Amino acid sequence: MTYGIGGSTAQAELDAIKPIAHLVEPIKKEEYQARIEKAAQLLQEQQQSALYLHAGTNLFYFTGMRWNASERMVGTLLYADGSLEYIAPHFEKGTVLDFMVIEGEVHCWHEHESPYALFHQLLADKGITQGVVLMDEATPFFITNGIVKANANIQLEDGKPVTAGCRMTKSKAEIAIMQHAMNITLEVQKAAARILRPGIPAKEVVNFINEAHIRYGIPSGSYFCIVLFGVDSSFPHGVKQPKDLEEGEVVLIDTGCVLHDYISDITRTYVYGEASDEQRRIWNIEKETQLAAFEAAQLGATCASVDNASRKVLASHGLSADYDLPGLPHRTGHGIGLDIHEWPYIVRNDDTVLVPGMCFSNEPMICVPDQFGIRHEDHIYMTEDGPKWFTEPMYSLEDPFGITK
Repeated sequence: MTYGIGGSTAQAELDAIKPIAHLVEPIKKEEYQARIEKAAQLLQEQQQSALYLHAGTNLFYFTGMRWNASERMVGTLLYADGSLEYIAPHFEKGTVLDFMVIEGEVHCWHEHESPYALFHQLLADKGITQGVVLMDEATPFFITNGIVKANANIQLEDGKPVTAGCRMTKSKAEIAIMQHAMNITLEVQKAAARILRPGIPAKEVVNFINEAHIRYGIPSGSYFCIVLFGVDSSFPHGVKQPKDLEEGEVVLIDTGCVLHDYISDITRTYVYGEASDEQRRIWNIEKETQLAAFEAAQLGATCASVDNASRKVLASHGLSADYDLPGLPHRTGHGIGLDIHEWPYIVRNDDTVLVPGMCFSNEPMICVPDQFGIRHEDHIYMTEDGPKWFTEPMYSLEDPFGITK
Protein backbone atom coordinates (compact mmCIF):
# COMPACT_ATOMS: atom_id res chain seq x y z
CA MET A 1 0.00 0.00 0.00
CA THR A 2 1.24 3.52 -0.87
CA TYR A 3 0.09 6.37 1.34
CA GLY A 4 -0.95 9.73 -0.10
CA ILE A 5 -1.21 8.70 -3.77
CA GLY A 6 -4.59 8.76 -5.54
CA GLY A 7 -8.06 8.55 -4.06
CA SER A 8 -9.16 12.18 -4.44
CA THR A 9 -10.35 14.59 -7.11
CA ALA A 10 -9.03 17.92 -8.36
CA GLN A 11 -12.15 19.77 -7.26
CA ALA A 12 -12.06 18.33 -3.75
CA GLU A 13 -8.43 19.28 -3.34
CA LEU A 14 -8.90 22.80 -4.70
CA ASP A 15 -11.93 23.39 -2.46
CA ALA A 16 -9.85 22.47 0.60
CA ILE A 17 -7.15 25.09 -0.04
CA LYS A 18 -7.05 28.31 1.96
CA PRO A 19 -4.82 31.21 0.85
CA ILE A 20 -1.70 31.67 2.97
CA ALA A 21 0.73 33.51 0.68
CA HIS A 22 -0.03 36.81 2.45
CA LEU A 23 1.38 35.57 5.74
CA VAL A 24 4.96 36.57 4.88
CA GLU A 25 6.18 40.11 4.17
CA PRO A 26 8.06 41.26 1.05
CA ILE A 27 11.54 42.77 1.13
CA LYS A 28 11.54 46.27 2.61
CA LYS A 29 13.21 49.38 1.23
CA GLU A 30 15.78 49.33 4.03
CA GLU A 31 17.10 45.99 2.82
CA TYR A 32 17.63 47.28 -0.71
CA GLN A 33 19.64 50.15 0.75
CA ALA A 34 21.70 47.71 2.82
CA ARG A 35 22.47 45.73 -0.35
CA ILE A 36 23.74 48.87 -2.06
CA GLU A 37 25.94 49.62 0.92
CA LYS A 38 27.37 46.09 0.85
CA ALA A 39 28.05 46.37 -2.89
CA ALA A 40 29.80 49.70 -2.33
CA GLN A 41 31.92 48.12 0.40
CA LEU A 42 32.93 45.30 -1.95
CA LEU A 43 33.83 47.83 -4.63
CA GLN A 44 36.05 49.65 -2.15
CA GLU A 45 37.70 46.42 -0.99
CA GLN A 46 38.41 45.45 -4.60
CA GLN A 47 39.61 48.99 -5.39
CA GLN A 48 36.97 49.44 -8.07
CA SER A 49 35.13 52.65 -8.80
CA ALA A 50 31.78 51.63 -10.29
CA LEU A 51 29.45 48.76 -11.16
CA TYR A 52 26.88 48.87 -13.95
CA LEU A 53 23.61 47.03 -13.21
CA HIS A 54 21.52 46.20 -16.27
CA ALA A 55 17.74 45.83 -16.45
CA GLY A 56 16.86 42.44 -14.99
CA THR A 57 17.50 40.53 -11.79
CA ASN A 58 20.60 42.36 -10.58
CA LEU A 59 19.04 45.79 -11.07
CA PHE A 60 15.99 44.62 -9.12
CA TYR A 61 18.04 43.00 -6.35
CA PHE A 62 19.98 46.15 -5.55
CA THR A 63 17.46 48.90 -6.31
CA GLY A 64 14.02 47.29 -6.09
CA MET A 65 13.26 48.45 -9.64
CA ARG A 66 11.67 45.70 -11.72
CA TRP A 67 12.52 46.41 -15.38
CA ASN A 68 12.75 43.85 -18.15
CA ALA A 69 15.74 43.98 -20.48
CA SER A 70 15.08 45.05 -24.07
CA GLU A 71 16.97 46.45 -27.07
CA ARG A 72 17.31 49.78 -25.23
CA MET A 73 19.84 50.45 -22.50
CA VAL A 74 18.22 50.78 -19.07
CA GLY A 75 20.31 50.37 -15.96
CA THR A 76 22.12 51.94 -13.03
CA LEU A 77 25.68 52.93 -12.26
CA LEU A 78 26.44 52.06 -8.65
CA TYR A 79 29.53 53.87 -7.37
CA ALA A 80 31.96 52.96 -4.62
CA ASP A 81 30.55 55.78 -2.48
CA GLY A 82 27.11 54.10 -2.58
CA SER A 83 25.48 56.63 -4.90
CA LEU A 84 23.32 55.62 -7.87
CA GLU A 85 22.74 57.13 -11.31
CA TYR A 86 20.03 55.67 -13.54
CA ILE A 87 20.32 55.53 -17.33
CA ALA A 88 17.15 55.30 -19.43
CA PRO A 89 15.52 56.49 -22.68
CA HIS A 90 14.05 59.97 -22.26
CA PHE A 91 10.52 58.83 -23.07
CA GLU A 92 10.73 56.26 -20.23
CA LYS A 93 11.78 58.74 -17.53
CA GLY A 94 8.33 59.06 -16.02
CA THR A 95 7.92 55.31 -15.80
CA VAL A 96 11.40 54.90 -14.30
CA LEU A 97 10.52 57.45 -11.61
CA ASP A 98 7.28 55.58 -10.96
CA PHE A 99 9.10 52.26 -10.54
CA MET A 100 11.95 53.71 -8.51
CA VAL A 101 12.39 52.42 -4.95
CA ILE A 102 15.89 53.67 -4.13
CA GLU A 103 16.32 57.28 -5.17
CA GLY A 104 18.89 58.38 -7.70
CA GLU A 105 19.16 60.88 -10.51
CA VAL A 106 17.78 59.67 -13.85
CA HIS A 107 19.95 60.54 -16.86
CA CYS A 108 18.28 60.20 -20.23
CA TRP A 109 19.12 59.82 -23.88
CA HIS A 110 16.86 60.49 -26.86
CA GLU A 111 16.31 57.86 -29.52
CA HIS A 112 18.80 59.45 -31.94
CA GLU A 113 21.50 59.75 -29.27
CA SER A 114 24.02 57.22 -27.92
CA PRO A 115 23.36 55.80 -24.44
CA TYR A 116 26.99 54.64 -24.45
CA ALA A 117 28.26 58.20 -24.78
CA LEU A 118 25.99 59.12 -21.87
CA PHE A 119 27.43 56.20 -19.88
CA HIS A 120 30.96 57.55 -20.32
CA GLN A 121 29.91 61.14 -19.62
CA LEU A 122 28.45 60.09 -16.26
CA LEU A 123 31.70 58.31 -15.39
CA ALA A 124 33.72 61.34 -16.47
CA ASP A 125 31.60 63.59 -14.26
CA LYS A 126 32.67 61.33 -11.37
CA GLY A 127 36.32 61.65 -12.43
CA ILE A 128 36.44 58.19 -14.00
CA THR A 129 37.98 58.61 -17.46
CA GLN A 130 40.12 55.50 -17.58
CA GLY A 131 40.65 52.22 -15.80
CA VAL A 132 38.16 49.47 -14.96
CA VAL A 133 34.38 49.54 -14.62
CA LEU A 134 32.62 46.38 -13.48
CA MET A 135 29.68 45.14 -15.53
CA ASP A 136 26.63 43.16 -14.52
CA GLU A 137 27.47 39.70 -15.89
CA ALA A 138 24.00 39.45 -17.47
CA THR A 139 24.50 42.60 -19.58
CA PRO A 140 23.88 41.79 -23.27
CA PHE A 141 26.85 41.86 -25.63
CA PHE A 142 25.44 44.73 -27.68
CA ILE A 143 25.53 46.94 -24.59
CA THR A 144 29.10 46.06 -23.57
CA ASN A 145 30.23 46.30 -27.19
CA GLY A 146 28.67 49.75 -27.53
CA ILE A 147 30.37 50.92 -24.32
CA VAL A 148 33.78 49.65 -25.42
CA LYS A 149 33.52 51.30 -28.83
CA ALA A 150 32.48 54.61 -27.26
CA ASN A 151 35.62 54.89 -25.11
CA ALA A 152 38.65 52.63 -25.40
CA ASN A 153 40.18 54.08 -22.22
CA ILE A 154 37.62 52.30 -20.04
CA GLN A 155 38.09 48.59 -19.52
CA LEU A 156 35.07 46.45 -18.68
CA GLU A 157 35.42 43.52 -16.29
CA ASP A 158 33.04 40.94 -14.83
CA GLY A 159 30.98 42.31 -11.95
CA LYS A 160 30.14 38.87 -10.62
CA PRO A 161 32.45 39.18 -7.59
CA VAL A 162 30.15 41.99 -6.40
CA THR A 163 26.76 40.84 -7.68
CA ALA A 164 27.20 37.22 -6.66
CA GLY A 165 29.15 38.33 -3.60
CA CYS A 166 25.95 39.97 -2.39
CA ARG A 167 23.22 37.73 -3.82
CA MET A 168 24.73 34.37 -2.84
CA THR A 169 24.15 34.94 0.88
CA LYS A 170 20.49 35.44 1.71
CA SER A 171 19.16 37.52 4.55
CA LYS A 172 16.68 36.29 7.16
CA ALA A 173 13.91 38.10 5.26
CA GLU A 174 14.82 36.39 1.99
CA ILE A 175 14.98 32.96 3.62
CA ALA A 176 11.60 33.55 5.31
CA ILE A 177 9.97 34.29 1.95
CA MET A 178 11.60 31.28 0.31
CA GLN A 179 10.55 29.05 3.20
CA HIS A 180 6.94 30.14 2.82
CA ALA A 181 7.02 29.59 -0.94
CA MET A 182 8.55 26.13 -0.45
CA ASN A 183 5.89 25.25 2.11
CA ILE A 184 3.15 26.19 -0.36
CA THR A 185 4.66 24.19 -3.19
CA LEU A 186 5.11 21.14 -0.97
CA GLU A 187 1.40 21.24 -0.09
CA VAL A 188 0.60 21.55 -3.80
CA GLN A 189 2.80 18.49 -4.45
CA LYS A 190 0.86 16.50 -1.86
CA ALA A 191 -2.46 17.53 -3.38
CA ALA A 192 -1.26 16.66 -6.88
CA ALA A 193 -0.33 13.17 -5.73
CA ARG A 194 -3.82 12.64 -4.36
CA ILE A 195 -5.59 13.39 -7.68
CA LEU A 196 -3.63 10.81 -9.69
CA ARG A 197 -5.45 7.96 -11.43
CA PRO A 198 -4.66 5.60 -14.31
CA GLY A 199 -5.08 7.41 -17.62
CA ILE A 200 -4.77 10.93 -16.23
CA PRO A 201 -2.99 13.18 -18.76
CA ALA A 202 0.13 15.00 -17.63
CA LYS A 203 -1.44 18.26 -18.81
CA GLU A 204 -4.38 17.79 -16.42
CA VAL A 205 -1.95 17.54 -13.51
CA VAL A 206 -0.03 20.60 -14.73
CA ASN A 207 -3.27 22.60 -14.87
CA PHE A 208 -4.26 21.45 -11.39
CA ILE A 209 -0.89 22.44 -9.94
CA ASN A 210 -1.15 25.89 -11.49
CA GLU A 211 -4.64 26.42 -10.06
CA ALA A 212 -3.59 25.07 -6.65
CA HIS A 213 -0.77 27.61 -6.44
CA ILE A 214 -3.30 30.33 -7.28
CA ARG A 215 -5.67 29.11 -4.57
CA TYR A 216 -2.83 29.37 -2.04
CA GLY A 217 -2.53 33.06 -2.94
CA ILE A 218 0.07 33.06 -5.71
CA PRO A 219 -1.61 35.14 -8.48
CA SER A 220 0.85 34.02 -11.15
CA GLY A 221 0.23 30.33 -10.41
CA SER A 222 3.08 27.94 -11.12
CA TYR A 223 6.40 29.50 -12.09
CA PHE A 224 7.05 26.25 -13.96
CA CYS A 225 5.72 22.70 -13.90
CA ILE A 226 7.09 19.41 -15.21
CA VAL A 227 4.90 16.30 -14.94
CA LEU A 228 6.35 13.06 -16.29
CA PHE A 229 5.14 9.46 -16.20
CA GLY A 230 7.02 6.23 -16.89
CA VAL A 231 9.86 6.40 -19.41
CA ASP A 232 9.31 10.16 -19.79
CA SER A 233 10.76 10.58 -16.30
CA SER A 234 14.19 9.48 -17.59
CA PHE A 235 14.49 12.87 -19.35
CA PRO A 236 15.38 15.40 -16.61
CA HIS A 237 13.48 18.34 -18.11
CA GLY A 238 10.73 16.50 -19.91
CA VAL A 239 9.61 15.47 -23.37
CA LYS A 240 7.70 17.10 -26.22
CA GLN A 241 4.54 15.00 -25.80
CA PRO A 242 4.17 13.70 -22.21
CA LYS A 243 2.34 10.39 -21.89
CA ASP A 244 -0.70 9.57 -19.77
CA LEU A 245 -0.26 7.73 -16.46
CA GLU A 246 -0.33 3.94 -16.34
CA GLU A 247 -0.40 1.57 -13.38
CA GLY A 248 3.04 0.77 -11.96
CA GLU A 249 4.75 3.79 -13.52
CA VAL A 250 7.16 6.27 -12.00
CA VAL A 251 5.62 9.71 -11.43
CA LEU A 252 7.99 12.71 -11.45
CA ILE A 253 6.59 16.16 -10.64
CA ASP A 254 8.88 19.20 -10.52
CA THR A 255 7.24 22.56 -9.83
CA GLY A 256 7.48 25.86 -8.01
CA CYS A 257 6.01 29.32 -7.65
CA VAL A 258 7.09 32.94 -7.16
CA LEU A 259 6.29 34.70 -3.88
CA HIS A 260 7.45 38.31 -3.41
CA ASP A 261 9.85 37.68 -6.35
CA TYR A 262 11.51 34.63 -4.71
CA ILE A 263 11.16 31.15 -6.18
CA SER A 264 10.29 27.72 -4.81
CA ASP A 265 11.38 24.53 -6.56
CA ILE A 266 10.55 21.00 -5.37
CA THR A 267 10.58 17.63 -7.15
CA ARG A 268 8.74 14.57 -5.90
CA THR A 269 9.12 11.13 -7.49
CA TYR A 270 7.21 7.99 -6.56
CA VAL A 271 5.39 5.07 -8.17
CA TYR A 272 1.69 4.90 -8.90
CA GLY A 273 0.70 1.37 -7.88
CA GLU A 274 3.08 -1.49 -7.13
CA ALA A 275 6.77 -0.66 -7.59
CA SER A 276 9.14 -3.05 -9.35
CA ASP A 277 12.33 -4.22 -7.68
CA GLU A 278 14.39 -1.95 -9.94
CA GLN A 279 12.23 1.09 -9.27
CA ARG A 280 12.56 0.45 -5.54
CA ARG A 281 16.33 -0.06 -5.76
CA ILE A 282 16.97 3.18 -7.64
CA TRP A 283 14.52 5.14 -5.48
CA ASN A 284 16.39 4.06 -2.33
CA ILE A 285 19.78 4.85 -3.87
CA GLU A 286 18.50 8.30 -4.74
CA LYS A 287 17.44 8.84 -1.14
CA GLU A 288 20.85 7.73 0.11
CA THR A 289 22.59 9.98 -2.43
CA GLN A 290 20.56 13.04 -1.46
CA LEU A 291 21.33 12.46 2.22
CA ALA A 292 25.06 12.11 1.48
CA ALA A 293 25.01 15.46 -0.33
CA PHE A 294 23.23 17.08 2.62
CA GLU A 295 25.75 15.70 5.11
CA ALA A 296 28.63 16.91 2.93
CA ALA A 297 27.20 20.44 2.78
CA GLN A 298 29.04 21.75 5.82
CA LEU A 299 30.39 25.23 6.49
CA GLY A 300 33.82 25.56 4.91
CA ALA A 301 33.23 22.73 2.45
CA THR A 302 33.22 23.47 -1.27
CA CYS A 303 30.38 23.10 -3.74
CA ALA A 304 32.54 20.57 -5.59
CA SER A 305 32.89 18.40 -2.49
CA VAL A 306 29.10 18.16 -2.17
CA ASP A 307 28.78 17.06 -5.80
CA ASN A 308 31.57 14.53 -5.27
CA ALA A 309 29.76 13.10 -2.23
CA SER A 310 26.74 12.38 -4.44
CA ARG A 311 28.80 10.60 -7.06
CA LYS A 312 30.68 8.53 -4.49
CA VAL A 313 27.40 6.99 -3.32
CA LEU A 314 26.30 6.31 -6.91
CA ALA A 315 29.59 4.58 -7.65
CA SER A 316 29.24 2.38 -4.56
CA HIS A 317 26.04 1.01 -6.10
CA GLY A 318 27.57 0.33 -9.51
CA LEU A 319 26.28 3.49 -11.17
CA SER A 320 28.41 6.07 -12.96
CA ALA A 321 30.76 8.14 -10.82
CA ASP A 322 30.83 10.76 -13.57
CA TYR A 323 28.05 12.16 -15.79
CA ASP A 324 27.29 8.98 -17.73
CA LEU A 325 24.13 6.88 -17.58
CA PRO A 326 22.76 5.13 -15.67
CA GLY A 327 23.65 7.74 -13.09
CA LEU A 328 23.55 11.47 -12.45
CA PRO A 329 23.88 13.37 -15.75
CA HIS A 330 23.86 16.91 -14.33
CA ARG A 331 25.14 18.85 -11.32
CA THR A 332 23.89 17.89 -7.86
CA GLY A 333 22.28 21.27 -7.28
CA HIS A 334 21.95 24.96 -8.03
CA GLY A 335 21.53 28.11 -6.02
CA ILE A 336 18.08 29.68 -5.83
CA GLY A 337 16.59 33.05 -4.95
CA LEU A 338 15.29 35.69 -7.33
CA ASP A 339 16.39 33.38 -10.16
CA ILE A 340 15.58 29.70 -10.17
CA HIS A 341 19.20 28.93 -11.10
CA GLU A 342 21.82 31.18 -9.54
CA TRP A 343 24.98 30.91 -7.47
CA PRO A 344 26.27 28.77 -5.90
CA TYR A 345 26.32 25.77 -8.25
CA ILE A 346 26.85 22.35 -6.69
CA VAL A 347 29.07 20.91 -9.39
CA ARG A 348 32.49 19.32 -9.62
CA ASN A 349 34.39 22.34 -10.93
CA ASP A 350 33.03 24.90 -8.44
CA ASP A 351 35.33 25.54 -5.49
CA THR A 352 33.05 28.14 -3.88
CA VAL A 353 33.16 27.68 -0.10
CA LEU A 354 29.84 27.24 1.69
CA VAL A 355 29.01 30.00 4.18
CA PRO A 356 25.88 30.96 6.17
CA GLY A 357 23.07 32.33 4.03
CA MET A 358 23.73 30.26 0.91
CA CYS A 359 20.65 28.50 -0.47
CA PHE A 360 20.76 25.70 -3.04
CA SER A 361 18.97 22.63 -4.32
CA ASN A 362 19.94 19.06 -3.50
CA GLU A 363 18.76 16.97 -6.47
CA PRO A 364 21.20 14.23 -7.50
CA MET A 365 18.81 12.69 -10.07
CA ILE A 366 19.38 9.13 -11.24
CA CYS A 367 18.44 8.47 -14.88
CA VAL A 368 18.02 4.92 -16.18
CA PRO A 369 17.85 5.19 -19.99
CA ASP A 370 14.68 3.90 -21.66
CA GLN A 371 13.16 3.04 -18.27
CA PHE A 372 12.66 5.86 -15.75
CA GLY A 373 14.30 8.58 -13.71
CA ILE A 374 14.18 9.31 -9.98
CA ARG A 375 14.75 12.82 -8.69
CA HIS A 376 14.36 13.86 -5.06
CA GLU A 377 14.73 17.64 -4.91
CA ASP A 378 14.70 19.65 -1.74
CA HIS A 379 16.60 22.82 -0.93
CA ILE A 380 19.18 23.62 1.72
CA TYR A 381 20.01 26.88 3.44
CA MET A 382 23.27 27.24 5.30
CA THR A 383 23.16 28.47 8.90
CA GLU A 384 25.81 29.16 11.53
CA ASP A 385 25.17 25.58 12.67
CA GLY A 386 25.43 23.99 9.23
CA PRO A 387 22.88 22.88 6.61
CA LYS A 388 19.11 23.04 7.18
CA TRP A 389 16.33 21.74 4.94
CA PHE A 390 13.67 24.08 3.59
CA THR A 391 11.52 20.96 3.15
CA GLU A 392 12.11 17.51 4.58
CA PRO A 393 13.15 14.87 2.00
CA MET A 394 10.82 12.13 0.82
CA TYR A 395 10.23 9.56 3.53
CA SER A 396 9.89 6.19 1.79
CA LEU A 397 8.59 4.73 -1.45
CA GLU A 398 5.50 3.44 0.36
CA ASP A 399 4.96 6.76 2.15
CA PRO A 400 6.70 9.46 0.10
CA PHE A 401 5.15 12.37 2.00
CA GLY A 402 5.74 10.94 5.44
CA ILE A 403 2.06 10.61 6.37
CA THR A 404 2.69 7.73 8.79
CA LYS A 405 6.00 8.80 10.32
